[in-house]
Amino acid sequence: MESSSQDRQLPATERKLQQARRDGQVARSRDLGHLAVLGTGTVAILLLAPWITDTLRTGLAGQLTFDSHALDSAESMLPGLRRLALAALACAAAVGFLVAMASLISTVAAGGWIASLKPITPDLKRINPLSGISNLLSKQQLTQLVKVCILAGVIGSLGWAYVKGSLHKVAAMVLQPSPEAVTYLANWLLAGVGLMLLVVLAVALVDVPLQTYFHHQRLRMSHQEVKQENRESEGDPHTKGRQRSLQRKATQRASITAVPRADVVLMNPTHYAVALRYDEQTMQAPQVISKGADLLAMRIRDVARTHGIPVIQSPMLARALYAHAEIDQPIPGSLYTAVAQVMAYLYRLRAALRGQGQMPVEPPDPEVPVELDPHHVAARLTTTEGSDA
Repeated sequence: MESSSQDRQLPATERKLQQARRDGQVARSRDLGHLAVLGTGTVAILLLAPWITDTLRTGLAGQLTFDSHALDSAESMLPGLRRLALAALACAAAVGFLVAMASLISTVAAGGWIASLKPITPDLKRINPLSGISNLLSKQQLTQLVKVCILAGVIGSLGWAYVKGSLHKVAAMVLQPSPEAVTYLANWLLAGVGLMLLVVLAVALVDVPLQTYFHHQRLRMSHQEVKQENRESEGDPHTKGRQRSLQRKATQRASITAVPRADVVLMNPTHYAVALRYDEQTMQAPQVISKGADLLAMRIRDVARTHGIPVIQSPMLARALYAHAEIDQPIPGSLYTAVAQVMAYLYRLRAALRGQGQMPVEPPDPEVPVELDPHHVAARLTTTEGSDA
């Protein structure tokens, strides 16, 4: 059920603004386009005037040159007329190209570049008479009508004042030589166009932020729409649960796959397992390449034994590494000493298996700072809460 316009009092969210942009709905200013077209057209004509005048004068002079052959055969004049028409089209195309580029740039500058077929997709709602009447009576259309009336009144008043103030000078041009009269007329027209462009510029400066305001007003949302969008953004709980399950399974598979590359696996007999690897050539410190709890810990232990990787029981160190070490990252500096004892035992074990030393008596029991043991922290918090109670 759609919310009425009275219920839509909240500003549009960033998601709705982006969706409207993908649908081709952005703030556009027609007056900015009018300014770009009129201004660029005027400047283009002024800059290209010498070339246009010379091209048309040369073509017209050639067309008005007659000889006996042309008088005997009127068809021979057609190629010259064609060349003159092509020259005129080239002049018009040059001006038209500059004006079209200015219109395109002004449109992109107002609302940005949008590649969307939604605005030109057939929609029966657009030909609904009731919707058309409601759009005609909307706040934006009424503002547009008032703005057009004011603009027409201002331009008409300025135009009348400008013509009235210089009418006697324009009438006196018939008494002046042709070059002076043409020059004065050109300057008079240029001044009038410049005055009109100033008015259009002032209107465009007001219209650009006004269209942005109306665009945001059209996209206002109700409380229900905001809640619905939040639910869609957060996702369905069942879908999120499935995604978490898949991510958990992927993490478990990655942990199991990395175990065969480990040098040693540390365990807290049944709950935690951490696989360590250390390469003196590429690592500054040992790294945890796999870790898991409960069933995953048992799986890591089984894979390690299958591949002949030593499994050492070190409950506090296993818990500390599980809680504070990140996978494929160096172990925390506070655990260097404890891990070094384990690695030293591992090196002695390997040497003994190669027949290069005595077999170590028993695995070390490295000391771990109590604040790094999650079980110790949990027990302390429980004791504190009990004393407070």
